[in-house]
Amino acid sequence: MEFIEIFGYVGALLIGLVLGLIGGGGSILTVPILVYVLAVDPVTATAYSLFVVGTSALLGAVRNAKKGIVDFRTGIVFAIPAFIAVFLTRKFLIPAIPEELFSIGDYMVTKNVAIMIFFALIMLVASISMIRGRKDRGDGEEEVSYNYSLILIEGFVVGVLTGVVGAGGGFLIIPALVLFAKLPMKKAVATSLMIIAIKSLIGFLGDLKNVDIDWTFLLSFTSLSVVGIFIGIYLNKFIDGKKLKKSFGWFVLIMGVYIVLKETILDL
Repeated sequence: MEFIEIFGYVGALLIGLVLGLIGGGGSILTVPILVYVLAVDPVTATAYSLFVVGTSALLGAVRNAKKGIVDFRTGIVFAIPAFIAVFLTRKFLIPAIPEELFSIGDYMVTKNVAIMIFFALIMLVASISMIRGRKDRGDGEEEVSYNYSLILIEGFVVGVLTGVVGAGGGFLIIPALVLFAKLPMKKAVATSLMIIAIKSLIGFLGDLKNVDIDWTFLLSFTSLSVVGIFIGIYLNKFIDGKKLKKSFGWFVLIMGVYIVLKETILDL
């Protein structure tokens, strides 16, 4: 195994570690690690990311369900349009995008370049969300109310974004649950993991016929990420997650800028 491959697998451990420490955000590193470190094709990388993200979120969701802090009703209302959208995106939209989109002078914007730039833009939005932080809305005793139309629309939009870039989208789901379902922050964060698990894993099913899956690699990469999660959960007892999240947000911001430069100026 070459050094760069070892570094890539260390990255898998890092993804889980961040997820365990701050409860989200780490999955946004999955695609860059797969593409830039392990040289995986971007379309395949987004498919792999759905599996890694879905598996990691499922573990977190089960853990939260045991604590009784998952709002299943809200989660199902949000998850249905989300997993329909992500499945259709992976099954039909991604394969339909032509390999060469358009050219700017001598520079050809390909499907892979477009996916990575779009992913970088999502990273920039996510980084701002992490840097700014979130305000809690109570201790979970408030009555939950629903704006079904907005929840369904938001669920579909998040599903399409997840399908394109392979990220969990927690930075979009959590504010939606707080604003449109009036969930307190603690329940919103817990419920978002259930939604992410459902839509990511079902979305991954849409790739089974379109992408050649290397199951040995994918399962080993995911297993390391899961190990990282448990290490992160343990370390979370000794580390201030809020401060760490803000620092990680700045790191994601720098990564997002780098990807944009890498796919445009540095690639010319």
